Amino acid sequence: MTPAVLDATMAEQYRTQYRNLLREAENECPAPEQSKREGKRGRVARSKSRNRLERIQNFEADVLRFLDDPVVPFSNNQAENDLRMIKVQQKVVGCFRSMDGAKTSCRIRSYISTCRKQGLTASEALRLLFQGKWPGFMT
Repeated sequence: MTPAVLDATMAEQYRTQYRNLLREAENECPAPEQSKREGKRGRVARSKSRNRLERIQNFEADVLRFLDDPVVPFSNNQAENDLRMIKVQQKVVGCFRSMDGAKTSCRIRSYISTCRKQGLTASEALRLLFQGKWPGFMT
């Protein structure tokens, strides 16, 4: 199934709305004064909110990539889900006992995640693995 493509007019309307919201955010969270500070060097400190605002302004094309590329998902939930089990493992056990154990765990999670994205259940993916067979999409 091919993802739906947003027409160019609608995508431009969303970009315009995005830029308008960023202008409002600019008023709510203005940049700090760049005046000369006595005895201090470097950039003027910015709040977390200001840093985030500048980041989404500077990387607009990346933030809105899903408007132009139907393969790019709207959110990064899948990436976060892929990492969540690693964090749970660290919290429950405290850490991995060895680097080899961490690598093995990541390899297994990656295999299962890839299989699930291709429509296989985790149990089916593991069954094929233990039978020494590759899933159909890997051949």
